[in-house]
Amino acid sequence: MNWRGVKAIYMSEMGRTIRTIVQSLVSPVISTSLYFVVFGSAIGSRITDIDGVSYGAFLVPGLIMLTVLTNAVSNAAFGIYFPKFLGHIYELLTAPLSFLEIVLGFVGAAATKSLVLALIILLTATFFVDVRIEHPWWMITFLVLTCISFSLLGFIIGIISNNFEQLQLVPLLVITPLVFLGGSFYAINMLPPLWQTISLFNPVLYLVSGFRWSFYGIGDVSIFASLAVVVAFCIVCLVVIWSIFKSGYGIKQ
Repeated sequence: MNWRGVKAIYMSEMGRTIRTIVQSLVSPVISTSLYFVVFGSAIGSRITDIDGVSYGAFLVPGLIMLTVLTNAVSNAAFGIYFPKFLGHIYELLTAPLSFLEIVLGFVGAAATKSLVLALIILLTATFFVDVRIEHPWWMITFLVLTCISFSLLGFIIGIISNNFEQLQLVPLLVITPLVFLGGSFYAINMLPPLWQTISLFNPVLYLVSGFRWSFYGIGDVSIFASLAVVVAFCIVCLVVIWSIFKSGYGIKQ
């Protein structure tokens, strides 16, 4: 394992975040604060609690997942797309680095950014609502796995995209709607039976449910089902990335 090469890619990507600190960290925190003000105050005044948890506190895991998923995808996608766009990707391909080492550098940096952002938002949430974490180790596990899995997805999007429009298409038209329909702002038992069944086919539901369970001990699906979906998603993304590097699709063409 060429750890020096992995570190070089990782530090380069982390340096890009520092140069765009306002866009990378401050903007999502402000957006999340507005969610608390609008949803927590306006809607929270009409909904007393959900399964014994105040609506404002119920929002916290969903808002963190919303921010983590979108930022993990965008950070990883832009991270690998710019070397393609500028032609630097060939330097990586000719360097003594395996596909796994390249992925570790880019995905590790994107996951780290998303993890730091999630912790900042969690800290911000404590100023608005009373947050409790009943299962901290499960919370960390789900958070790390989610950061890694969606950074892998973003890496795939960045490789197969041919322009900036395609780069933003999947996060805008797929990821964000799945998060909003995945129980981020409500429990699925509040939906009609038909929509409850349809929601079970949304993979984001399992991420949000497992993450919320680690906070309050409540969830829409089993904690083990949530964990299985996250792990399976990571494996599928790794297999797809391996096949992309093996075939050269989107990289050497």
